[in-house]
Amino acid sequence: MEQKHHYTGLTDAQVLESRSKHGANVLTPPEKEPLWKQFLEKFGDPLIIILLIAGVLSIGISCYEFWGLHEGAETFFEPVGIFVAILLATGIAFVFELKADKQFSVLNQVNDDEMVEVIRNGNTTSIRKKDVVVGDIVVLNTGEEIPADGVLLEAVTLNIDESSLTGEPICHKTIHEQEFDKDATFPSNHVMRGTKVMEGHGIFKVLAVGDKTENGKVFEAAQIDDSVRTPLNEQLDGLADLITKLSYIFAALIIVLKLMVFFNWNPVVWTLAIPTAIFFWMVIKKFDDWSWKAVVPSIIGYFVILMGMVVYFHDTLMPGEQIAKLITYTLDTLMIAVTLVVVAVPEGLPMAVTLSLAYSMTRMMKTNNLVRKMHACETMGATTVICTDKTGTLTQNQMQVHDTNFYGLSAQTLGNDKESLLIEEGIAVNSTASLDYSDAEAVKVLGNPTEGALLLWLKKAGIDYLNLRESAEFLEELPFSTERKYMATIVKSSLFEGKTILYVKGAPEIVSGLCKNIENNVSKTDIENQLLEYQNQAMRTLGLAYQIIDSKADVFKDGKVVAANLTFMGVVAISDPVRLDVPAAVAECMNAGINVKIVTGDTPGTAKEIGRQIGLWTAKDGDKNIITGPEFAALSDEELDKRVLDLKIISRARPMDKKRLVETLQRKNQVVAVTGDGTNDAPALKAAHVGLSMGDGTSVAKEASDITIIDNSFSSIGKAVMWGRSLYQNIQRFLLFQLTVNVAACFIVLFGAFMGEESPLTVTQMLWVNLIMDTFAAMALASLPPSESVMKDKPRDRNAFILNKAMYQNILGVGGFFFVLLLVLLYVFEHSNITQLTDLLNVQLGASDRLTPYELTLFFTIFVMTHFFYLFCARAFETGKSALHFKGCKGLLIIATIILAGQIAMVEIPGLQNFFNVTGLKFEDWVIIIVGSSLVLWIREIWSLLKKI
Repeated sequence: MEQKHHYTGLTDAQVLESRSKHGANVLTPPEKEPLWKQFLEKFGDPLIIILLIAGVLSIGISCYEFWGLHEGAETFFEPVGIFVAILLATGIAFVFELKADKQFSVLNQVNDDEMVEVIRNGNTTSIRKKDVVVGDIVVLNTGEEIPADGVLLEAVTLNIDESSLTGEPICHKTIHEQEFDKDATFPSNHVMRGTKVMEGHGIFKVLAVGDKTENGKVFEAAQIDDSVRTPLNEQLDGLADLITKLSYIFAALIIVLKLMVFFNWNPVVWTLAIPTAIFFWMVIKKFDDWSWKAVVPSIIGYFVILMGMVVYFHDTLMPGEQIAKLITYTLDTLMIAVTLVVVAVPEGLPMAVTLSLAYSMTRMMKTNNLVRKMHACETMGATTVICTDKTGTLTQNQMQVHDTNFYGLSAQTLGNDKESLLIEEGIAVNSTASLDYSDAEAVKVLGNPTEGALLLWLKKAGIDYLNLRESAEFLEELPFSTERKYMATIVKSSLFEGKTILYVKGAPEIVSGLCKNIENNVSKTDIENQLLEYQNQAMRTLGLAYQIIDSKADVFKDGKVVAANLTFMGVVAISDPVRLDVPAAVAECMNAGINVKIVTGDTPGTAKEIGRQIGLWTAKDGDKNIITGPEFAALSDEELDKRVLDLKIISRARPMDKKRLVETLQRKNQVVAVTGDGTNDAPALKAAHVGLSMGDGTSVAKEASDITIIDNSFSSIGKAVMWGRSLYQNIQRFLLFQLTVNVAACFIVLFGAFMGEESPLTVTQMLWVNLIMDTFAAMALASLPPSESVMKDKPRDRNAFILNKAMYQNILGVGGFFFVLLLVLLYVFEHSNITQLTDLLNVQLGASDRLTPYELTLFFTIFVMTHFFYLFCARAFETGKSALHFKGCKGLLIIATIILAGQIAMVEIPGLQNFFNVTGLKFEDWVIIIVGSSLVLWIREIWSLLKKI
């Protein structure tokens, strides 16, 4: 490039000094915690905390049974199983998120080794971008990314794309103070790191590098952890709290009832219920705080009061020497109560949530959604507002000619006539843009995107602009400036026998004002009406003019065109088209009850027109639905709270406007997703419940996001919402299944205590039911495919409990039915001698007797098989489909087969029989159990049919 001044730049010693003082030109990445700490963070989940508590209590039970009751080492199997479940649930989440981060790092690799042209030691040389220091003299050319912040020393037709920082695609830069744009976000003689040279060339002196640049400041703001809790976090917290309280209530009832049995229902013992009630009131009251300082003293205090009352009443209730027996009995009772607490905790729930999220992460990758944070999958399903930028998200970020109106052409198509040739040559030579053909399928514009749109228009018409440009002889050029608002070029034409022609291109109202003639005698009023129509459609317009001149004619004077015989050829309307899939995708989101808000740096007119094209802005909308960035910033928090839900468009928005919008919506109890591709979007992406960056967006934007949309398509957001809603339903279905199992199990243990008997289900059997079978169920229900029907629903209330009314009815109704059925069987087995199930046809009840191993095995197998068939009913919950509808449920069928095979194996294989305390069953009993248990499925199907009638 031609230099007007001689620059020497920094010496090697000055470079080292500057780097030592101001640092390297790299953005400091967010500090990552060590892997062990990242893994330990997974244990902060409330359900994992419950499992840890249950595991510790289970260890206590096993130690008591092993050393106190002298049972075998198999008593430790349950605590081992619980901790295995914990490690699986936390490990899967940890591994999947590490895998996603690895994929993200590859996608988001920042090329700090890109070469930059600088002047050092008096010579022009190339260095890596990260080696640029404060004080460096950097040379800029068209198409290059600016490596640091600095002040311009030279600028020739220099236009910068600052959309990554401000949303503005083109900002004219100059060193002439009279040409400064007072309304510009950054001074007109300053350039910023991460922006791109679209046109012209220049030289600047570096003022800031790395984190000290504007780009770096926005990146730092994006790292602020707002600790936004997802709806799923909040709802699982509530569920964990409910399960904990209910399990303690059940445990308290067991303690009271067992003590009643021990004292032969002596009325005096009823007074023991008083300290029990006090204790549980204290626990339930304080446990909301998750404070061991509140819970542990309550437990200790209860047992101190309990044992004190027993000692006080011992002369009345029993001989003093039996207190030791009471203490042993109380400890046994406590162990039973703690066992029930362990049973009540849904060990499979963390696994179900983790597997559902992990499965969704993997499948969403196939729909061009790279998920970095697991909970972002589900949170998308709860989204109530999507705040999206315009350029590159809603639009194609590629200027295209939308319409032409050339007055000398009868039809708006180019041919071989004089007017067509003038238009072709004028566009080709009077332009600083060019086309990159390196990728034949995706031709790229280098330089001014508006001029590039004209070149693409020529290409579409089959005209080689480059051949026209190289064939013409350039004589003189008047570059575009914001003051003139036009560009002019004089060439010797290759199309018109070497004639000298002046071509002018710029703002139509300015160019037409320079013209003496208008093709086809069109009036200026018609031109003005045409321009108004285009501008109402938010299009950029260019006017084209020409004049065949005498080489001696005075054409340019004082930096202006003074040719007296210009002819106005017509107007071109240029737009950044909306992506073809966006209107349907926006409609899908709006039909799903999600509000869409456009936040852009563009003008209000452009923003409204884009809103109209995508179906967001309608004739019913008015001033209350749109606001500019300055007006938005001027509103107080109270004023903004009143208006924010009505707003559809914020134009002329700045980076922190977007972040404030997100925070205000969150304050209004909205679940907010933000889409963006620029550095200016990063703070809002970070603050949102879910940040969605574009695949070709800036590294800062992607680093701040939770999900990266690889194909840049807004329609992928709809797919993410569908997956999130379906995932939440899958978690609900698992809860329906496991809590139904737990209701039956807990009541069996409770009433076993009431009858003076221990639970008929052994520890290892309960482990199979609560951990192994339910873990398989978690895998089965987590792998269910998404349903498009969920997009017809409204977003769920984030304050609503995860268990809805229908789930409560099913859990209590079905769980209660299973409990009654099993309790009746237990009573019959205890009061008769059953050697096979057909004996029930002629059963005669007698005195209570101990249950035989065969009766216990029948009871255990019936318990498992009834819930096995209920798994299919839970799978069909709220789908409107039959439980026998298995399309897309291959994983469910495989896992169901494994559960059935596992149950048969543990009952029939001798080695497993001893481990699970069971004995082999007769073939006839297997047939009766399977057929009888399947009634659960058939009753559900009949009931569903009756409801549809």
